[in-house]
Amino acid sequence: MKPAAHSHAASEPSPILYERLAGAAYLVIIIVAVLYGGLVESKLVVSGDDAATAANIIAQQGLFRVGIILMLVIYTAVIVAAWALYVLLKAVDTNLALLGLLFRSAEAVLGAATVLPGFVALHLLTDSAPANAFEPQQVQALVGQILALRVTGLDIVLVFIGVGATVFCYLLFRSKLIPRTLAAWGMVTYVSMLLLGIVSILVPDHPPMLETILYGAGSAFELIFGLWLLFKGIDLQQWRAYATPSPSP
Repeated sequence: MKPAAHSHAASEPSPILYERLAGAAYLVIIIVAVLYGGLVESKLVVSGDDAATAANIIAQQGLFRVGIILMLVIYTAVIVAAWALYVLLKAVDTNLALLGLLFRSAEAVLGAATVLPGFVALHLLTDSAPANAFEPQQVQALVGQILALRVTGLDIVLVFIGVGATVFCYLLFRSKLIPRTLAAWGMVTYVSMLLLGIVSILVPDHPPMLETILYGAGSAFELIFGLWLLFKGIDLQQWRAYATPSPSP
């Protein structure tokens, strides 16, 4: 019986590996998102000026393509973070952990799909066929609408991140694997993301300050959460209490 028990213990995943992996993935998401916003989006997209945006993309096609890569890196990291959290939290509640994984995976797929309009916009601006078929102003307006469609797609992404990440934070709160105040902050953060996604769909002209505040609060949480998982980690004793099967009577 002892060799079998040893084999079972050896097959158990290391929580340290997965907590570090989740923490690193969260930090990648935040760092790359900041780089994208500061070095790509802010330099290329001019709000309310389709002509200037089109001119920027044409002049800096390489930067625009780098932005696409950065977005793909973000959503790849989302999948890694969600998978690692699922492995850690399935011992707490397998069904809820799986639900969180499914919603965050859907978030990643939809988020990655939002880069496709970027390729369409780039094609319209750099291919000679659209340029010959439409007036320049028409092409610019069309590109503006395509990029706006990308933003709408990100509003839908917020709904999925809101549900999936809230489920994960609830499991962390319930299990006490991290301080409950941190987990509660996460629940509030991601419920806010869910509501922001719904508001953005229902009221497209909502005050921009709302997004600034909620995105800022969300970024602060994800940065601290990622650092916590990477350097402090979960409560291993508490995790083992969930992961270790109860002895048979």
